[in-house]
Amino acid sequence: MSACFPSRTHDEDNSNISPSGHHPHSPPGPPDGRRRRGDQGDRGPGSGFRIAGADVSSSISVFLIALPLSLGIALATGAPLQAGLVAAAVGGIVAGLFGGAPLQVSGPAAGLTVITADLIQRYGWRTTCAITVLAGLSQLALSALRVARSALAVSPAIVHGMLAGIGVTIAMAQLHIVLGGTPQSSAVDNLLALPGQLADLHPAALSVSLLTITVLLTWPRFPGTIGRWVRKVPAALASVVAATALAAAAGISLPRVDLPSWSSHALPGLPEGPVLGLIAAVLTITLVGSVESLLSAVAIDRLAAARKKPAIRVPRADLDRELRGQGAANVVSGALGGLPITGVAVRSTANVSTGAVSRHSAMLHGVWIAVAALLLVPALDLIPLAALAALVMVVGVQMVNITHMRNVRRNRELPVYVATMAAVVLTGVLEGVAVGIAVAVALALYRLTRVRIGMEQRDGHHRVRVHGQLTFLAVPRLSRVLGKMPHGADAVVELDGSFMDHAAYEALHDWQTTHEAHGGTVEFTGRTGGRIAEPAPESHACCRPWTPWRNHHCGEHPAAASSVSPERRTEHAQHQLASGLSSFQRNTAPLVREELARLAREGQRPSQLFLTCADSRLVTSMITASGPGDLFTVRNVGNLVPKPGEEGGDDSVAAAIEYAVDVLKVDSITVCGHSGCGAMQALLKGMPEGGDQATPLRRWLRHGQPSLARMKSPQHTWARIAGSLPGDPVEQLCLTNVVQQLEHLRAHDSVARGLADGTLQLHGMYFHVGEAQAYLLADGEDRGDPTEEVFDRVACEPATPERVHA
Repeated sequence: MSACFPSRTHDEDNSNISPSGHHPHSPPGPPDGRRRRGDQGDRGPGSGFRIAGADVSSSISVFLIALPLSLGIALATGAPLQAGLVAAAVGGIVAGLFGGAPLQVSGPAAGLTVITADLIQRYGWRTTCAITVLAGLSQLALSALRVARSALAVSPAIVHGMLAGIGVTIAMAQLHIVLGGTPQSSAVDNLLALPGQLADLHPAALSVSLLTITVLLTWPRFPGTIGRWVRKVPAALASVVAATALAAAAGISLPRVDLPSWSSHALPGLPEGPVLGLIAAVLTITLVGSVESLLSAVAIDRLAAARKKPAIRVPRADLDRELRGQGAANVVSGALGGLPITGVAVRSTANVSTGAVSRHSAMLHGVWIAVAALLLVPALDLIPLAALAALVMVVGVQMVNITHMRNVRRNRELPVYVATMAAVVLTGVLEGVAVGIAVAVALALYRLTRVRIGMEQRDGHHRVRVHGQLTFLAVPRLSRVLGKMPHGADAVVELDGSFMDHAAYEALHDWQTTHEAHGGTVEFTGRTGGRIAEPAPESHACCRPWTPWRNHHCGEHPAAASSVSPERRTEHAQHQLASGLSSFQRNTAPLVREELARLAREGQRPSQLFLTCADSRLVTSMITASGPGDLFTVRNVGNLVPKPGEEGGDDSVAAAIEYAVDVLKVDSITVCGHSGCGAMQALLKGMPEGGDQATPLRRWLRHGQPSLARMKSPQHTWARIAGSLPGDPVEQLCLTNVVQQLEHLRAHDSVARGLADGTLQLHGMYFHVGEAQAYLLADGEDRGDPTEEVFDRVACEPATPERVHA
């Protein structure tokens, strides 16, 4: 066993992995967590096409959703309707094949509708196709620079505000078609023309549109068994089919889909227009399309990881590869006369929820779109344009997501959201994003410089409240308020902020030193009221580096806690628990969430079973420098391992040993004792047996009697620590107990088999709490005396262990 306990890496031996390629009781997948080209869900070009049945059924569901949406988005942009089908087919096949998010479905998206419509109106369709090609090339260049993660640095409030603004613009434009009219060139013009449009309604278009909206909104809400069967048909398809059937049965005369011959399909031409305008158009398509695709890929990752069926691990999205796939798809779509392409959240969510297991689902959906575009033209020509407009209008309204607004409001970024949305509606997407960024920067600067400082006297204490971030700009005001504090007063400084620069820190430190020198006291608290670390007093620093998790207060006498009423102790415990949970969610959870999500997907594969005492002073993750998923830990009073089959034994420890060795396939088992163990002290004092005094604790400590007998037996030499005999009988029993429990471990069948096969190692460890020093049980065979039991000091830096034998 090495001197230090390193965290487990992903390059460890995988000899214990089952032939199926996954660990028992873990989700299927590669044992080392690495993505391989041949894995299910990540088949690259040339890796074979063994298509799962789940992918076929999912592809059909996504196809039925994508077909009407693609036509509706093409209608909303003013592009040829065939361009929507081209983009959907290319997005499925090309982006599905080359992209880095296996379950993401790409195609024409509502997020680019307003931008594309503006480009078509300004430059014409052929130049817009050329712009799409150039945007795809830009995405390929960005993927080569591996900057995909940088796109996620854009504030979510800006992204959601941009999408909401686009949704409002789409809805207002399509509302005119729903009412039987023609949309104007801008959102403002559409709003101004709305009263006139309402005064000139077209009943035929309105009736078809209302039927489409009604079916679209009520279709997912059919109850009971009938509802389960009905919901197998996508709501988008059902609404368009119902509207088309109504128009055909009633003989309603309405503009309908008109797909011209593919021989007359318009292809891109050389870009025509001002150079700066074309560059701005390319950058806009690149920025909006890339950010929307990458955010969608991250969201689909979370959905795939959270689903329970099918239990197949899908590799996490490779964002640079996904950006490369989006770029290739845009190049091909633009070259074939299609709309710009992004990852589409609606279709991707449907792909995940219907059970897709690989990228084949997205690719097949693209194939079905291509087949429909070639063979189903007569059926598609029956669809009323009002039905497609109603469908896209609902999609636009749903882009103003109430949940997103609540999240943004909770994070105090609603002004950024509202400003971005309003600017997108009033000016355009690129201008709206620029306004959002400017508002976000201004809000951040405002919060950084805005601070409220006040002082009040209550219950004999002078309380100074500081709300906001403490920077050098606030130091004069802070010093002025602190200067009003009377000498010798008991002061409490409440810091409600997440940032303090060096100037503010020094100001607080200097004031604290001066105030305490004049007989006063100073206590620093956070906004929850709990004490926090004081700013580095020179004379005393009570366990300051570990203040966030310590369960006591510096300078607080133990007797003080015992004198508190039970009600106050209960209140304090509840507050301490809530405060700790709040601190974890705020500070620690963001740092470990990604790793824990991986462990949740892949299951646990610890490298060792760590059996130690339940003593609260033993922090196993700290003394072994391990993290989540590294140790399978069993804790009990006295770190005892009952002998197998012993009368009155405890099956919980034996069950953990069997599970760790036979199921989790751990490489080693460590028994760790510690100084000052209360269980060993009780054994030395002698525990009464039998009668009414046979409590659960006394019955459990009987499993420690062999350790006590071993220490007293003349047949066994006493264990040594760092080469010397311990002077304390309790410490001697703690060391002997580790050796004895290792012998009990060897008696368990699963452990005996592992030792015989050479797949398992046993280690003894002792932790001295007062010295914060770890010791490992050395191998007596290496010393030439198999009976010798010596615990050597552990040092992380190269050093010669102290090995002095009496």
